[in-house]
Amino acid sequence: MKKLPFYKIFLKYFFRGLLYTVPITLTIYIIYELFIFLDGLIPVKFKIPGLGFLFLIGLITLLGFIGSSIIIEPLKAQFNQLLDKAPLLKTIYSSVKDLLSAFVGSKKSFDKPVLVKLNKDSNLEKLGFITAEDLTKIGISDDRIGVYLPHSYNFSGNFFIVPASQVTAVKDVKSADFMKFIVSGGVTQLD
Repeated sequence: MKKLPFYKIFLKYFFRGLLYTVPITLTIYIIYELFIFLDGLIPVKFKIPGLGFLFLIGLITLLGFIGSSIIIEPLKAQFNQLLDKAPLLKTIYSSVKDLLSAFVGSKKSFDKPVLVKLNKDSNLEKLGFITAEDLTKIGISDDRIGVYLPHSYNFSGNFFIVPASQVTAVKDVKSADFMKFIVSGGVTQLD
């Protein structure tokens, strides 16, 4: 075995140390500075540490409540009337809205992680999510299901209709972690 010179060993461990300490230190520093900044927004006679942060959280929540009940609902009704007059825009808008709702909305659709065998004669498999188990409304009444297969390093994917027998449920993994694992190309570690 070839022995490395001392300076190369030193630099190797020095950069590893930076890799471990810089993200943690930077995160703590940013949180500290944000905390100080938010506390500075409150007048001097009310100097209680953290009051600015709590005030900002309360203000944002209040604005969210007012905005969604007083401002957004009338605008949403007008926007929907406009979309009804433009079917192509409505299709694009509703597709994007449904996709976002599937990730973060109330009707999360990516909650059934699976392993899909792409071909009966091959061992090639891909990770994805069951998104449609009943396809009778589109005329598919056999044992096939709809599976969404996300792409790695991209926020896109493909929707495939596959026989249910070629789909294996993945157990004991959170859907969000599973999605990160797929999108990262398997680099992100699953807990």
